[in-house]
Amino acid sequence: MVIPSTPGSAARRRCVAVAAILGWVGLSIQLYLILYLRWSVAASLLGGLVSFFSFFTVLTNTLVAVVLTCELTSRESAARRWFLQPWVSSGIAVSIAVVGVAYSLLLRHLWHPEGWQWLADELMHDVMPLLFLAYWWCCVPKGTLRLKHIAVWVIYPLVYFGFALWRGHLLAVYPYPFIDVDKLGYPQVFVNAGGLLAGFVVIALVVIGLDRWRAARK
Repeated sequence: MVIPSTPGSAARRRCVAVAAILGWVGLSIQLYLILYLRWSVAASLLGGLVSFFSFFTVLTNTLVAVVLTCELTSRESAARRWFLQPWVSSGIAVSIAVVGVAYSLLLRHLWHPEGWQWLADELMHDVMPLLFLAYWWCCVPKGTLRLKHIAVWVIYPLVYFGFALWRGHLLAVYPYPFIDVDKLGYPQVFVNAGGLLAGFVVIALVVIGLDRWRAARK
């Protein structure tokens, strides 16, 4: 049986489509800028690709774009079922919220991008966090989140932090100044990381609280 779409569901689908397109556009612009810079100085393009995926912002925006794309895809697959699970989408919502908050509090004042770089930055750090949180609020089923999910969600930033330190140790290049071991030392870097992790947990608690409140209202 085919269930006809309602005007509301059609409008929601269009909004999700716009959000997905903006997500991929932001990532594409950033990738182009990195590869173009590497090409202009005759550096390895493969190294540029590795550098691109070395940022928590890029990885999280990629997950966001994948979830939104899965929402639009009608073809069933294991990947689609995985990403559209409420606890998975909610964990990604927490991560992209951290991206937006951390950028505004810790990084925005450190540089002033222009042109295409400004557009990529705005899309990945401001626009997509807001759009994905709106998607989470409107489209992700509520009432299934539990406190135990936080223990699973924190695996992602912890693994990323370990990777960033390992890569920085090998190449002496760190993706973010607040984890630059060469300048700050390991004690301060771990203090900074602990603060970010605490912020992650606070946002996760807020998401779970909103999930339960929304489910209770329904």
